[in-house]
Amino acid sequence: MWPVVLPGLLWAVLRLAGWEYGPLVQLLAFTPYVAAWTVVPLAVAVWSRRWWASGAALLAVVSLAVAVLPRAVPDGGRTATAADGVTVRVATANLLAGAADLTVLMELLRRERVDVLAMQEFTPAAEAELDRLGVGDLLPYRRADPEVGTTGSAVYARWPVTDDGVRRNVGGFAQSYGTVRPPGSGPVLVESAHPMAPFALHTLPSWRADLAGQPRPDPQGPPRILAGDFNATLDHAALRRLIATGYVDAADATGNGLVGTWGPYSGSPIPPVTLDRVLVDGRIGVRSVTVHRVPGSDHRMVVAGLVLPAA
Repeated sequence: MWPVVLPGLLWAVLRLAGWEYGPLVQLLAFTPYVAAWTVVPLAVAVWSRRWWASGAALLAVVSLAVAVLPRAVPDGGRTATAADGVTVRVATANLLAGAADLTVLMELLRRERVDVLAMQEFTPAAEAELDRLGVGDLLPYRRADPEVGTTGSAVYARWPVTDDGVRRNVGGFAQSYGTVRPPGSGPVLVESAHPMAPFALHTLPSWRADLAGQPRPDPQGPPRILAGDFNATLDHAALRRLIATGYVDAADATGNGLVGTWGPYSGSPIPPVTLDRVLVDGRIGVRSVTVHRVPGSDHRMVVAGLVLPAA
């Protein structure tokens, strides 16, 4: 019985302690699936009347449930209505080195009435194709930093993008940024986030450095939005530390924090995990989050309905 119970208990200890080293970084992304599985050892232990094992299994179930289940419950203290300020719709999409079906992307932008779009793995060919498809009619302003491969970045908007620029993460990905000012609100800083992926042991230092190096909210400055492919889930302590600096995860706030946005990858039977997200300054309200498939990319597009403080 113990060989069945102990793995779940050990996983709970590792997750709650934030011990993410080596291969554990990748494995911890699948914590929600492990949390669901821990109910099985508990049921078997109780059915077998192995009470010490039942207690250990129950501890694993409760510990992981506390870590995971809040993502499926809307946080009334974080959600907002249109009456609270100025409503905007912010989206993020990883184009998989420009391979995403941009016709579908354009259809989603129109249907979801997106006001600001952050893109990762943004290529020169993708920029040219979006122009051909008429993105300028929807989002006429941009800060675009296209690059061949996976390192390019862009921010497109319905309103002028000012004070813009790009910065290079330790891991090599570019992050485009700029300031937008929707009518009725003050300026808002928007950045297309793309930390290094922890796909191999040698990338872990860059992964940690990129998450630690993300810009923090400044209570004395304009509100900030980080939208992108974070290559981390809420089960990674490195991402939780970033959020704790003053951000709110929009999907978590609306009860959509368990909706997968990445996977399977290259046909591998990898269950979906939540890597793509919109983080907002605590001064910004969240109304809704939806996730949409974009053929050609292994990432889904995330659209967040936000409420900005009125000017």
